[in-house]
Amino acid sequence: MRVITGSARGRRLRELEGMETRPTTDRVKEGLFNILQCDIEGRRVLDLFAGTGQLGIECLSRGADFAVFVDRRADAVQLVRENLTVTGLRDRARVVQGDSLAYLRTLQEKFDLVFLDPPYQAGLLEPAVEMLAGFDILNPHGIIVAEHPAGRVLASPPPCRIYRTYRYGKIGLTVFRRSGNKGNEEQLP
Repeated sequence: MRVITGSARGRRLRELEGMETRPTTDRVKEGLFNILQCDIEGRRVLDLFAGTGQLGIECLSRGADFAVFVDRRADAVQLVRENLTVTGLRDRARVVQGDSLAYLRTLQEKFDLVFLDPPYQAGLLEPAVEMLAGFDILNPHGIIVAEHPAGRVLASPPPCRIYRTYRYGKIGLTVFRRSGNKGNEEQLP
């Protein structure tokens, strides 16, 4: 697993051992960053269920201003810190050990881009999307990217709307976009 492009291009990231964490495949990661290429630079990123931290690290490498990584596992949090150090991006990141949904309940800041890639069978994806929309932690025109099994259909809680769902074999990516401020609504493509 390597950083695709940017300031940390080609740096190898360490992976967690065992089957509990499922890193995003290279094909899905490449497709994801082709989708987001114009929506990363200067943004604030939240990588929930961070695992190795590869998605947030890729964003930092591509010019995101800051990223927060959240994972409940101590070994994952330690690995994210190590990967941030290896890539030279630790000064633009915060790593939090704890339950991702509990973290959302206490969040006091807003983000432009949020990645959701919980364990597929844990039942955490839909509650996380609902909480993100309900707590309104996305900046206007913010984006949520959810990775899930290809056949799963996700709901679109306001103020977010499903922009598009992509399929990469057995893996699906649903991209949600938050509409702009009231009185200044912009139509989403």
